[in-house]
Amino acid sequence: MAKVAARSDRRRRELPAVQILVRGPGIEFTHGDRTRPFHAASVAKMMTATLAFRLAERGLLDMDAPLTGLLPAAETSGLFARGGRDAAAAVTPRMLAAHTSGVADYFEGGNDTGRPFPRILADDPTRRWSPAELLDFTRDHQSPSDEPGAGFLYSDTGYVVLARVIEEAGGESLAAQLHGGIFAPTGMTSSALAFHTVPGGAAATGTPRREMDIAPIVVDGVDLADTGALSCDWGGGGVVSTLDDLARFSEAWHAGELLGEAGREAMREVRHRFRRGIHYGAGLMQVRYAEFFPLLRGLPRPVGHLGVTGTHLFCAPEPGVTIVLNAHSTAEMVHSFRLHIHLMQAAVSIVRG
Repeated sequence: MAKVAARSDRRRRELPAVQILVRGPGIEFTHGDRTRPFHAASVAKMMTATLAFRLAERGLLDMDAPLTGLLPAAETSGLFARGGRDAAAAVTPRMLAAHTSGVADYFEGGNDTGRPFPRILADDPTRRWSPAELLDFTRDHQSPSDEPGAGFLYSDTGYVVLARVIEEAGGESLAAQLHGGIFAPTGMTSSALAFHTVPGGAAATGTPRREMDIAPIVVDGVDLADTGALSCDWGGGGVVSTLDDLARFSEAWHAGELLGEAGREAMREVRHRFRRGIHYGAGLMQVRYAEFFPLLRGLPRPVGHLGVTGTHLFCAPEPGVTIVLNAHSTAEMVHSFRLHIHLMQAAVSIVRG
């Protein structure tokens, strides 16, 4: 593993070393800065979905209830309007978690501004984005991809809506529910919701780099770690964490400490393909390595989530291998997956002897 990680670093130019933690029976491999916090990006969707299904377990949220009964009409208006008809009443929290609501994706989806959203961030890095402004961007500049329940479209907008449902149903802010429901019970003492809290739950007053010294997060060639632009993630990926904290979350999730079996099974139930080799449940991805290359057929099918800047959190319960990875940049996504595969191959070989 050390040789693979070292080869990866030699080609990275200005970027810091890849942050890596691989854990399993008889394995504890780390590389890069183990303790420095980083922006988890869409890895945090697994946490948002977990909060939603936790609320369902407690009887506070019906995952199949119409969205119109869960949020004020002004928040849902226009997001699901298609062909002159607003379909918000047909949308459910389960659809939002599984990316089947039909709502557009503000981050990677097309829009009528003439600039992809990541370019908008890079061009105006000082701007701070509220959840309401993120929804307004989709409402004003995008159109739904499909009717609710008709197809799969990965949507950060959908996870902003889901986070607002969580706030309404849980009676607390998303940040408070993350700290109280996930960070504190699992010992994630170095984790926070960027621009909202710092580790421990106190209110944030500055950028994540100034308050938590987070690692670079390079989007379209611009490091956003000390800018307001990083506020664009929120419910779709706004968590700042560390290698060990994310491993703690994964271990607690798989052990049933955060969510009962029914909720975990609902998240694990794969129904759609995100990309070749990556399939999707509800806030949870499953990797099928053989779709990348047939000779990888003997590897397990880990579950977890991926982030656009090359962040990974995946666990294969059998043989018990967890991989946490941060490659720091949108330009490193493909390479980060190659590294992930090499690490999983090496870990499985060690565990299986």
